Amino acid sequence: MQAEASPEHQWLMQLVGEWEYEHEAPCGPEGEMGKSTGREVYRALGDLWVVGELTGEIPGGGSMTCITTLGYDSARGRFVGNWVGSPMTHMFVYDGERDESGNILTLNCTGPSFEDVTKMAEYQDIIEMRGRDERLFRSRYKDDAGSWQQFMEGVFRRVK
Repeated sequence: MQAEASPEHQWLMQLVGEWEYEHEAPCGPEGEMGKSTGREVYRALGDLWVVGELTGEIPGGGSMTCITTLGYDSARGRFVGNWVGSPMTHMFVYDGERDESGNILTLNCTGPSFEDVTKMAEYQDIIEMRGRDERLFRSRYKDDAGSWQQFMEGVFRRVK
């Protein structure tokens, strides 16, 4: 059975290409912010999936590699995927949707809490397309009080 690409699948294809990024994220015990830079390459896996590989710096020192897989589950009407990173043992499994503007994809997932690593917390990775050659990426978590706390923001610029 061969699925047909929907407008949602086509939306994901705009990620395909080579990107350079600069992120700002906490890097120390007191939550001080640090910058990191790197490169991300997305490729298409047929007409229905995209796979990204990010290589770059960890704020505060070190390097990392991360793999993202994104698609759209037409039966559920939801964006799906996962994210793994070389510095972590947890696989984040995505379930998401685009906003009414069509430019922002919010991917929900769960993972170890920043506040207590023995507990799980809710996270969101948010991809905002700002035209063909620029996108904003934000990550946030829901704290114990139920409020969303942004902990990372980065700008990606297309190089190819």
